[in-house]
Amino acid sequence: MLIIGHRDVRHVLEGQEDAVLALVGDTYRLHEAGRTAVPHSVFLRFPDSPRDRIIGLPAYAGGEQPAAGMKWIASFPGNVARGKERASAAILLNSMEDGGPRACVEASVISARRTAASAALAAVQLVTEPEPYGIALVGCGPINREVLRFVKAALPSIREVVVFDLDADRAADFAARAGEGHPDLRFVLTESAQDALGAHQLVSLATTAGEPHMDLSACAPGATVLHVSLRDLTVDAILGAQNVVDDADHVCRERTSLHLAEQATGGREFIDASIGELLSGESGFRRDPERVAVFSPFGLGVLDIALSQWVYNACEREEFGVRVEGFLP
Repeated sequence: MLIIGHRDVRHVLEGQEDAVLALVGDTYRLHEAGRTAVPHSVFLRFPDSPRDRIIGLPAYAGGEQPAAGMKWIASFPGNVARGKERASAAILLNSMEDGGPRACVEASVISARRTAASAALAAVQLVTEPEPYGIALVGCGPINREVLRFVKAALPSIREVVVFDLDADRAADFAARAGEGHPDLRFVLTESAQDALGAHQLVSLATTAGEPHMDLSACAPGATVLHVSLRDLTVDAILGAQNVVDDADHVCRERTSLHLAEQATGGREFIDASIGELLSGESGFRRDPERVAVFSPFGLGVLDIALSQWVYNACEREEFGVRVEGFLP
């Protein structure tokens, strides 16, 4: 059993944005082609603390190097006020030869970067500007920090970043820290989410909202909204937009905005395409430059497994991680 800790994961992923974008894109194509197995996530909730949850995401990725395993990720929103990260995660990879566990991988960075790469790929497919100048980030946590990293890699024309968070100090700290990593970008703080929505045609929502609280009336025609946190937008906002998802069966669950829209309408006709269809060129989807497009990724466990396998391979080559002998009988 190889134990791969946070420091080693971060090391092997450093500067690998293009490789991660390519891997996530390839995995979406595999999923679209039916070469993955992605059961519904399992949600462990707690009667005495309903905001907290731990999610299990089992998955299998086919392709040239098949991989299987499970991500176990905890989301405790109260951690933020205590100065801790909201989410923590570990991934168990299994051998495709005998099924035995082969690695335990610290997964907070993997989870954040596969999410951000997914959003960046959608942005490339959906933006209506030939060379987008800016992006607005609503929610100043680690997910939008990674979204910025990958959007900048995928859309190098980005020059301005507008940020908003309910905690103004957190937004200011986010801008200062992100500015150190992106000295070529200009950061602007706004006083409201509506100001952020109207600032640029590319917007990323990554909040801890548990219920819809936002419409898209402030967005410019043709805006693209990366709805990473899944529960920000009202049903009317979803129904008024062009909607792209990672997987309709997964995203229409657990009271996401799209799940509520499905309940309100009795169907999923408001979903226009999947990201896998767009990347594979198999969709009849046409981007309407006058409408807002919303990308809502539930977060498929197969992305975590594929990226964890990539990290595992790198650690094996470079002899990173801690090998535990005698773990198995």
